[in-house]
Amino acid sequence: MVTLLALLWRRRRRRRFSALRVADGGLVAFRYGDLRRMTKNFSEKLGGGGFGSVFLGTMADGNVVAVKKLEGIRQGEKQFRTEVSTIGTIQHVNLVRLRGFCSDRSRRLLVYDYMPGGSLDHTLFGDQAAPTVGWKTRYQIILGIARGLAYLHESCRDCIIHCDIKPENILLDGEFVPKVADFGLAKLLRDDALRDHLREEELGGKGEEENQAGFFFPSWALRKLGEGDIAALLDPKLKGDANLEELERAARTAFWCIQDDDSSRPSMTQVVKILEGFVEVGMPPPRGPCGSSERARRASPSSPASPAVAARRSPTAAASPLGLSRKAPL
Repeated sequence: MVTLLALLWRRRRRRRFSALRVADGGLVAFRYGDLRRMTKNFSEKLGGGGFGSVFLGTMADGNVVAVKKLEGIRQGEKQFRTEVSTIGTIQHVNLVRLRGFCSDRSRRLLVYDYMPGGSLDHTLFGDQAAPTVGWKTRYQIILGIARGLAYLHESCRDCIIHCDIKPENILLDGEFVPKVADFGLAKLLRDDALRDHLREEELGGKGEEENQAGFFFPSWALRKLGEGDIAALLDPKLKGDANLEELERAARTAFWCIQDDDSSRPSMTQVVKILEGFVEVGMPPPRGPCGSSERARRASPSSPASPAVAARRSPTAAASPLGLSRKAPL
């Protein structure tokens, strides 16, 4: 009798959710009440940020999802559905997949695949008792993030700029494969909400505390990089166990990516090629990421005075506009 009742309950639950499917990019249009039941009245919070809070949910078929309650949304329902449908068509191994959405009066929610590995910031800086993630895995995470961003920038129908890349917005699956989250959400925010969010990211956090203490991490790291003290850049938790060539490659690339002059920055496709080892990059400007475009030009790997990396340069190497060296295609 108990088994029969359980089967009837599950069938009724499935029927209640079966009418929710909508053809907008293959996404599911959820009713707010259904999401409230799936999340047990939003009782288990996974995290939160400038775009809203995220809660754990379970669908009728048993699949676990992450439900984000958006804040500061500017669009009406029609425009919201259009933007969400576009996000729903974007699929890449290094991007979190959007499963569905809810647009109920003023409420706007998104339903994503759940990532059991949690966020990158928690993996690196969270539970001190957790096993340390090794360098090989960390480098694959770096490379995966770059591939996801390259796809957003250069492989989508319309270029999507994230506007909020940080460890909290990088999620990991059970195999530590990185997934970029919250892409496309900047277009959903009201202009004033987006400005407040970006200002909060720029002014808040450890960077401001480091400045007040007279210590600015990028300047220190660039100095160590220029001195050739690559090991000093490594997380002490790794106890020196890392591929220093990869570490230097990642550090150089990072400093080129944060140049004030955007013409000095590599594209994300170039970043992927650098990290994969197919392209070499020289030292960034000697006075750091806030240097002038003239300093960046003089220090560019294309300049004769630049300490450009010569390894793997072949007689048929071709120079990019940034001075990146690569093997010419056969």
